[in-house]
Amino acid sequence: MNGPGHIGSLDGLRGLAAAIVLLSHITLIFPEFGALPYLDIGTEAVGIFFALSGFLMAYLYGRRPVTRQGVGDFLVSRFARIYPVYLAAVCLVGVLSTVTQLGYPQPMEGLLDFALHVMLLGKSGVFWSVPPEIQFYVAFPVIWLFLSDPRRYQVIGFGLMGVVAVVSLLDFPGPGILLHAKLPYFLFGVVAGRLHVTLSDRPPSVLIGVMAVVLLVVFFSYKHMVPVVGEPFWGLPTALASALIVALVAREHPLTARVLSSDPLRFLGVTSFSLYLLHVPVMFLTRQTFSALLPLPVLAVLTLVTALLAAWVSYSVIEAPGRRLVGDLWRASRLRRGLLRRPMVVFGGRDKNHGLDVGRASLRG
Repeated sequence: MNGPGHIGSLDGLRGLAAAIVLLSHITLIFPEFGALPYLDIGTEAVGIFFALSGFLMAYLYGRRPVTRQGVGDFLVSRFARIYPVYLAAVCLVGVLSTVTQLGYPQPMEGLLDFALHVMLLGKSGVFWSVPPEIQFYVAFPVIWLFLSDPRRYQVIGFGLMGVVAVVSLLDFPGPGILLHAKLPYFLFGVVAGRLHVTLSDRPPSVLIGVMAVVLLVVFFSYKHMVPVVGEPFWGLPTALASALIVALVAREHPLTARVLSSDPLRFLGVTSFSLYLLHVPVMFLTRQTFSALLPLPVLAVLTLVTALLAAWVSYSVIEAPGRRLVGDLWRASRLRRGLLRRPMVVFGGRDKNHGLDVGRASLRG
């Protein structure tokens, strides 16, 4: 159930990004469609995902005091949100990768590669984007501490800006699965989330809606408007653009909210993580099964439909139940009871009686 502070348009934005990734990967399954334009924008959608994560963490947790139990509940809730369905998708791709005659387009290279994926250190296909997401969640309590009292913890703010400056000057070196390479997307999202809290009591102007529409269109089409060389996406300009899109959409002006708050896009948003993880193997298996029975256009539509159905089933059978199971196990664990018995330490904020509420609320996310 959505809470009173829920932003429906962000569900739709997440659903739109997931649909774009789905369509951008259709050429993996159907190389025959390689000449179709505007199918190379999946990377931009992932940038939106990263900025959304930063926004939501700041929006949901930034004003809460930082306590031991609150941080523990936050980390477990994030793990429960991601890992059960992620592990199921890794196992499915691992099985497909062992059957070499199938020719799965994004295989894992042996048992070691499979083990790296299980440990959230793999980069096959879409799985590469999960490690920086998890690493951001692990780092977020430090950012949370800064958000709780920026004056007291100003050294954290300057330190984060320094890291972004250094890695930007060094052209984001190292593997893309490490957080520093994608840190600006998360941090600009955090700034956007904090800004939204400040502005949430003011109605958005028409200009906000127009800017959101224009920026969305330009963001997903700029590569076709101007000549580009190589892979130009990952960098400070697109990190800023990603976060700005999230911030503008979150204001929910009717120009964007009518579409992004619609039931189809919000449904895609709810099932987006399962869709993101499973669409390639499901589409691949669908083509392998029906390729001799259906004409190509019908088969392509069928693969998209089966990917959507698989995402809904995965969300209903694995993702949501897995999240509840991990949450229940954590609430019953001795470790959490030990945190409850300890004196509640508030690292930020002034209300020392608010810690228990913080912990309970974080598990609902």
